[in-house]
Amino acid sequence: MKSFQNIYFLGIGGIGMSAIARYFLHEGKCVAGYDRTESALTRALAAEGALVNYEDSVDAIPEAFRDRETTMVVYTPAVPQEHPQVRFFAEGGFLVEKRSQMLGHLSEGKYVMAVAGTHGKTTTSTLVAWLNSSTSMGGSAFLGGISKNFGGNLVLGEGNRLAVEADEFDRSFLRLKPDVAVITAVSADHLDIYGTYEAVVEAFGDFAALIKRGGDLVLKQGVDIRLPEAIDIWRYSYDEPCDFYARNVRLQQGGYYLYDVVLPDGVVEDCTLGIPGWVNIENSVAAVASMWCAARKRGEVFDYEAVRRALAEYVGVKRRFEFYLNTPRQVYMDDYAHHPEELEATITSLRGMFPERKLTAIFQPHLYTRTRDLYVEFAAALSCADEVVLVPIYPAREEPIEGITSEIIAERVTVPCEICERENLADLLLYKDTDVVVSFGAGNIDACCAAIAEKLATKAGK
Repeated sequence: MKSFQNIYFLGIGGIGMSAIARYFLHEGKCVAGYDRTESALTRALAAEGALVNYEDSVDAIPEAFRDRETTMVVYTPAVPQEHPQVRFFAEGGFLVEKRSQMLGHLSEGKYVMAVAGTHGKTTTSTLVAWLNSSTSMGGSAFLGGISKNFGGNLVLGEGNRLAVEADEFDRSFLRLKPDVAVITAVSADHLDIYGTYEAVVEAFGDFAALIKRGGDLVLKQGVDIRLPEAIDIWRYSYDEPCDFYARNVRLQQGGYYLYDVVLPDGVVEDCTLGIPGWVNIENSVAAVASMWCAARKRGEVFDYEAVRRALAEYVGVKRRFEFYLNTPRQVYMDDYAHHPEELEATITSLRGMFPERKLTAIFQPHLYTRTRDLYVEFAAALSCADEVVLVPIYPAREEPIEGITSEIIAERVTVPCEICERENLADLLLYKDTDVVVSFGAGNIDACCAAIAEKLATKAGK
């Protein structure tokens, strides 16, 4: 690919896009881009030297980035094709590539450790990156969340290992050719892209087929996809005996766990993960499995003690099982979950961590199409809580669909349920009888987290 000095990003504030933008800033390129709204990510990019604009107009594109000889463009499909800036670059003969294409370029020549799945992939891929770094295996990473250990979504390290989150949205993960891949889950999601669950399953089979000959696939127990030949296939689970699983799982104070990770040739005993919740134990098993596969194929020593220590030092990802308050009187946690299976897994995990305590779930549905396709499943998952508060749908890139609102979920929830505007959540919770509170959503509900935590802390006497 021709080397360009200027890189322009359409959708620069996206979690995956911003990581690539930061990479090019580190490489000394001139970086600019558009996003619809200002965010912590865009502010951080601007502080690092990127020129970020929030206007649809072509006039907002910096002059230096309007020359097709010196500028290439990276875009996310979340920005519509009719957007004026998208049309300007497309009609102007610029080299324009999707984020997934660029990630494919950047992974060339690397030992790629890719994590895919309709849920669990951000925590698992970040764990892989952390295990690589903290066990001195080194390497870099492009992450789908803000790692608390690394302080960002980009890791630049020595060595040729590259941990990446392989996103199924718009079939982006089909641009990668992993050496070892993890598939955490295959569920009916992104049906606006795929149309049917069967098409989702087929796409994950296509992803598995891209694993390099002689590579490894670490597959969640129970996931059924088309399996390729000429690779090693391993199964993992939370606690069901298979190639990799957890045993002797013991609940500790505050919802943390002590457990062993069973491997095909040994056991990493007495592990403690630096974040609570049984669902994260399962993610850690997958991450350890990918490390074991890499060490086995590369002739490296799998350091049991270093892995045990690294798991204990892992402190998670922003908006993934993130606790703001954890006291005997009030608990508040925020999570990015936006699919029914994710909601159910997290609620079930919280039930195990805080038995016999009242659980209030707050949910902001993400996308009209996802709500249309899964509203029955959302209602069933949320009904596992003791009470539910719904926020109006976050539309993201979509236009409204007639009859599709949060009300169609609320009508089917079988526990007490009400709908509240996002900006009123904190005040509502202040006067509710709350104990354990969790907020869910992939939209902008996280903008309320600090205010909610403040109000609940008042009730906790802190």
